[in-house]
Amino acid sequence: MSVKFARVVIDRAIRRELDYAIPPTLAERIAVGTRVRVPFRDRTALATVLALLEETTATGVREIEAVLGDGPTISESLLELAHWISAYYCCPLETVMRSLLPQVIRRGEISWKKQRFVQIAPEVTPAMIETLRKSAGRQAELLEALANENAAVPAAALLRRLSLTAGTLNALSKRNLVLLSEAAIARDPHRDEEFLHSEELHLNDEQRDALSKIILALGSDAPAKPILVHGVTGSGKTEIYLQAIRETIASGKTAIVLVPEISLTPQTVERFKSRFASAPDAVAVLHSHLSEGERHD
Repeated sequence: MSVKFARVVIDRAIRRELDYAIPPTLAERIAVGTRVRVPFRDRTALATVLALLEETTATGVREIEAVLGDGPTISESLLELAHWISAYYCCPLETVMRSLLPQVIRRGEISWKKQRFVQIAPEVTPAMIETLRKSAGRQAELLEALANENAAVPAAALLRRLSLTAGTLNALSKRNLVLLSEAAIARDPHRDEEFLHSEELHLNDEQRDALSKIILALGSDAPAKPILVHGVTGSGKTEIYLQAIRETIASGKTAIVLVPEISLTPQTVERFKSRFASAPDAVAVLHSHLSEGERHD
């Protein structure tokens, strides 16, 4: 299949999709779900690729100008959901896309935060470090610290720990004694917090009855129906949710927990992250008090 064109929906209320030619220099970077910059009338606009085409019936087709980001921003399953919402609620697709895409991505201003990592070059030996110590003691100190690490480490944190400057690291890089790389890191508001694993609580008869009904519904092929768990504050509803989510995850599915007010977020986050502490990245948190970078990640 020779892909030459991309069908996109631009971030404007025009109520139609547009076709653009894919320049050869961008062909390998464009896929369904990719964010791109395209010419639109007498200016440019940001858009999302909906489909890749071998040919188009459109006339006066113009070329895509640039690709935003390192890969597709929206998965094909999310795009399928967007088309369903558009058809079901009789609203323009670009309106749906505004709901799917965080504002910072629509503006094209924020991307993944990159962090520099460093590791010692595999050919460096203890004898080489000792030789270096005679002429460049600080470089040898940094190299010795890296020799004690089993993998690449964040460069900035290592330099702070050793009270060294980036110049020392760059000097080692020029000598080809270290390997530098960049990697995206998630801006997690709970990154520096430690959550101790908590065990499941013993359920009483009413809790067990409620949980069994939820688990039965989870395994059913019938269309899902809402289940109301009724109980006063402190009666143990959250423990039912936690154990139901454990069953959901065990079956290869995912879960969303909606918290009724943001003031309850800290205690809810602690409970869920402690219960699933064995998989630190299993619980993601999204609310209006996050920074734009945290919401993006």
